[in-house]
Amino acid sequence: MKKSFLITVLALAGWVVSTNDAQAQYNNWAIGARIGEPSGVNIRKYFGTNHAFDLNIGTYGGIYGTKRSYRSGDYKSVGLAIQGHYLWHTALTKSESVRAYYGFGGQLNNRRYYPDYLAGQSVDYVKGNLSLGGSGIAGLEFFPVGKPYSFFLETGAYVELFQAPFFLNLNTGVGLRYNF
Repeated sequence: MKKSFLITVLALAGWVVSTNDAQAQYNNWAIGARIGEPSGVNIRKYFGTNHAFDLNIGTYGGIYGTKRSYRSGDYKSVGLAIQGHYLWHTALTKSESVRAYYGFGGQLNNRRYYPDYLAGQSVDYVKGNLSLGGSGIAGLEFFPVGKPYSFFLETGAYVELFQAPFFLNLNTGVGLRYNF
């Protein structure tokens, strides 16, 4: 695990510092990695000059702790999350190398849930818990001049609608996307 992580970090570092004559584009597709809540693969499709759709597929619950009170019990593991947002974005500089964005969408999670009423039993009972809710996000994206990648920093919130209405979780992330 440590060796594959080191190889991935070195490959990403080499990719970031390599030269490329292509301009970073924000009106096409982008794919990359997001570290945060949720962490995982990030795919973005830009539409025209100020709209995009952002999709994150990865883990949920790892950054803010694997044990968290939930309903009448606890989460005690990391789960799977699929998150999608429709975004509006605008340039903050004349060169359009820094862009701000915000958007709204939804999130689907699957995580193990340990109900309190089964805590004293000798067999540890686990329930799969599929949840669904709305989310909002806002962030900044930096496109280095002459590079085909972008860096981003974002924050937002997830509000669950189904299984535990109004369960709130902070969604933050940093990442790197390759724009093509």
